[in-house]
Amino acid sequence: MTKNVSIIILHYTDKKLTMDCLNSIKELDKKNLKIEMIIINNNPQENLEDLKKRFSTFTFLETGENLGFAEGNNVGIRYALKNNADFVFLLNNDTLIDKNSLVRLIEAADLDIRNGILGPKIYFAPGFEFHKNRYKKNERGKVIWYAGGTMNWQDVIARHRGVDEVDRGQYEKIEETNFVSGCAMLIKKEVFEKIGLLDKNYFLYYEDNDLCQRAKKAGFKIIFVPQAIVWHKNAGSSKSGSGLQDYYISRNRLLFGLKYVSLQTKIALIRESIKLLFIGRQWQKKGIKDFYLRKLGKGSYEAN
Repeated sequence: MTKNVSIIILHYTDKKLTMDCLNSIKELDKKNLKIEMIIINNNPQENLEDLKKRFSTFTFLETGENLGFAEGNNVGIRYALKNNADFVFLLNNDTLIDKNSLVRLIEAADLDIRNGILGPKIYFAPGFEFHKNRYKKNERGKVIWYAGGTMNWQDVIARHRGVDEVDRGQYEKIEETNFVSGCAMLIKKEVFEKIGLLDKNYFLYYEDNDLCQRAKKAGFKIIFVPQAIVWHKNAGSSKSGSGLQDYYISRNRLLFGLKYVSLQTKIALIRESIKLLFIGRQWQKKGIKDFYLRKLGKGSYEAN
C-alpha cells in the first residue's frame, strides 16, 4: 500500500546548506512511498527563486516573517495534513540523508501501530564534529551525534545517547527512546490529530522533546531506528554557545521542566533560575526573566 509522506525543510539562512540537503533527498528510495517536498522559507530577507527553479517539482511556502522552528514547521505540517499526508518527516536543512533512510523509518513505524514518532541515527557530517582532532580520517562520517535520547528528569537535562562516539555497532537495535531530535523526525498523522502540532511558545529548542512527551502521554511510542542514517552539519543555522542558545535554552528549559517534572524538581529548577538571574550570562538572564514575564514565542532575543 502506497503511503503519502511529506518532507518538510525549514529554511532560514545559507541556501547552499538547503540545496545540498535537497539534492540528497532527490536520491531517496521511494519504494511504496509518494513523497511531497515542502520547503518553508522562514526568512523574508531570503530570495529562493533560484532554488525554486532548480527544484521545480517541490512546494515552496513563504512565512513572511521569522516564526521560529516550531511555528515555521507548523506551516508545513498544516499544509501536509491538508493534502492527506500519512506521515510528516521534519528534516533540518543542514543535513544530508542516506537514500534508504525514509523507507527504513516507515518500515519501523509499521512494526507497531503505537509507534508514533521515529528518529534515525544521526552522525556528524565529516568536519563538523565537536572534537575534530579526536578522530581518524576513516572515522569521519561515523561519529555519532544522536543514537537515541536520554532524559535526566531530576536536573531537566536532555542528552543525545552516543554523542561523540565512533559508531562500531553499539547502537543497532530498534527501540523506544525518551525523545527524537527535531533534526530528523518522522511523525504519524495520528499523533498530530490526537495532540496537536509543535508548541509555538518554544519558538526554538525543546519543542521536539515537548512533542515527544505529549505523544507518550497520549499512548504513542517514541522509537529510535538505527538502520536509518542522517548526517548533520552541526550548528549550521545556530552557532553552539551563542547568545541565541543561551536565551532560548534557558527560557525553554523552564517552560519544559515546569510542565513535566515532579514538584520537588520544579522547586529546585525555580531556585536555580533565580540564582542565574544574578550570576548568569547576559542572554541567560534575559531568557529567564522573559519566562517569568511570559514573553514566550520569539520573546526578546535580538541578534547582535
